[in-house]
Amino acid sequence: MPKKTHDDDVAFIKALAELLNENELTELQVKRAYGEDDSLNVRVSRRTEAAAPQYVAQAPMAQAPAPASAAAAPAAAPGEDPASHPGAVTSPMVGTVYTQAEPGAPAFVSVGDKVSEGDTLLIIEAMKTMNHIPAPRGGTVKRILVEDGGAVEYGAPLMIIE
Repeated sequence: MPKKTHDDDVAFIKALAELLNENELTELQVKRAYGEDDSLNVRVSRRTEAAAPQYVAQAPMAQAPAPASAAAAPAAAPGEDPASHPGAVTSPMVGTVYTQAEPGAPAFVSVGDKVSEGDTLLIIEAMKTMNHIPAPRGGTVKRILVEDGGAVEYGAPLMIIE
């Protein structure tokens, strides 16, 4: 297999950005494998609150955290990966996150709430099915790392419970 070049990766990311715009998508994620221990993970997404698209390329083999709401979570330290936190609750599936049972209803949990094992933290809609995500352990909700209505990937950190 030919050796990959930085220029090839840049061209690939630009092509993904064009595909995002041409098809009016909000997010596109691709993993490109070059070999057994060499790959490129790319996530290209468009901010829904802004007119201009945002393009994000991840470092190889890195998992990007889901967008964090400024009101829901304190700012993370630079370089901190919420997925590696021992209290991280990760997404068991790909889908759309809902932090409340229905529009206008109170959120299932807020930062500072005490939760017990099995309490519903949020809902992830996948293939028109609403999946309640239970707390894997009891504790206090320290950070909420997703926004209501946002997309999540499998394994993406949803919140931190300590």
